[in-house]
Amino acid sequence: MASNTDIAFSPSVKAIQSWRGSRDLYRKVEMDGGFRARIDNRLKAALAETNSAYLTTASATGQPYSQHRGGPRGFIRILDDQTIGFADYSGNRQYITAGNLAENPQAFLFLMDYARRRRIKIWGSARVVTDDEELIERLMPEGYGARPEAAILFEIIAWDINCPQHIPQKIDGDMVAAALAERDAEIARLKAELAALRASKGDKS
Repeated sequence: MASNTDIAFSPSVKAIQSWRGSRDLYRKVEMDGGFRARIDNRLKAALAETNSAYLTTASATGQPYSQHRGGPRGFIRILDDQTIGFADYSGNRQYITAGNLAENPQAFLFLMDYARRRRIKIWGSARVVTDDEELIERLMPEGYGARPEAAILFEIIAWDINCPQHIPQKIDGDMVAAALAERDAEIARLKAELAALRASKGDKS
């Protein structure tokens, strides 16, 4: 029986898994239903925190191309339990991704969360939508300073979360700023409490 893991595990991949000794492990994954195919609460939470992703496409001849996509946290929107989408901003006007998708809809989305040392791999198909202004506007993050040219819709076939091995932990500036603000607020609160306590005891030191 075919499994959605076949999107990643081609016959040559399976042959190497057998040679390297991991085939039995991934055969069990296939027998247990394969990779996840629908958006669950775990992926929903991850997408809500995502502000950086890599979209990989390929030309009709198989030449791959990866392009960074970014925006405010949650810029990748959930449209249904197997479809996500995001606004395609104006950029360097090379249109390699758009050209690739025009002739080959197969696509791969790689989400990297350095703060939590988590990576998510999403296989599927994608298309560029340029003639639906309402959709493009709906996918545009509110208040974000970019000009949208199109929307990219991504139909999920399979997704998987990898182990955190070899992922360096990096914290985004806004997360550091929030943590420092919380710390400073706590320090101010404790100082105020201490001052009030001293005042109540007549301590002028």
